[in-house]
Amino acid sequence: MKAEKLGFQGLESTEQSLVFATSSPYQRQIEMLLLNLLGNIPRPLGVILRRLLYPSIFAHVGKNVYIQRGCEFLGADSIELGDNVRLLRDIRINFKSVNSRLRLGHQVAFDRGVDITVSGDDCLMEIGDHSYLGAYVCLIGPGHIKIGKHTLIAAHSGIFANNHRADGLSREGIEIGDYCWIGSGVKVLDGVKIGNGCVIGAGAVVTKDIPPNSIAVGIPAQVIKPNVESPFYSAAEFEAELKKLNRTGR
Repeated sequence: MKAEKLGFQGLESTEQSLVFATSSPYQRQIEMLLLNLLGNIPRPLGVILRRLLYPSIFAHVGKNVYIQRGCEFLGADSIELGDNVRLLRDIRINFKSVNSRLRLGHQVAFDRGVDITVSGDDCLMEIGDHSYLGAYVCLIGPGHIKIGKHTLIAAHSGIFANNHRADGLSREGIEIGDYCWIGSGVKVLDGVKIGNGCVIGAGAVVTKDIPPNSIAVGIPAQVIKPNVESPFYSAAEFEAELKKLNRTGR
């Protein structure tokens, strides 16, 4: 994997040291029991029960986590949830794999139907504070995926950290920077780095790196406006959008 190019802080050289604990069969049984018992209880009772009992099966659960009914988790002991994480209905996260980890920062929000699949061992996915994944966004490993802080990814987009090539399956990894806006239906392919403050137009297919503060559109995505002085929205505007989402309670 292009760990140095994609800014994964030396994961290529330290990958052997990234060893996460493997759950016992007994822990797996407890996980399945709680998920089956609590997963489909409607709010508000279901939200309260999941907030109280899910910390026993996840790697970490922060304060005031909100999980709606119908969310499916495989390998919950490989998933870390920061404070005020918000997961809406019918999300599916499959991290049942060896030496893998999914980390969601504080105030991360997933709209309904988000699908995240590890698809292989030794995979790390990180989503930074205050970032948002829209309805039916799909993230697939086994390459590492890093999404920065205050980044919006609109509905039906796909982040695919793998590619079928003549010499086999690639897993170079994908990095999306801070304060990015990824439009609806965008596809980001393996080995791509999108810099801070970028806007990717709806329906684009990103096959190569996008420099910071750029606007890119098309298939394949091409930069049409470089060196944008500032992102299209401020941190305050971003917070207002997340608060609006929290109030709707979809």
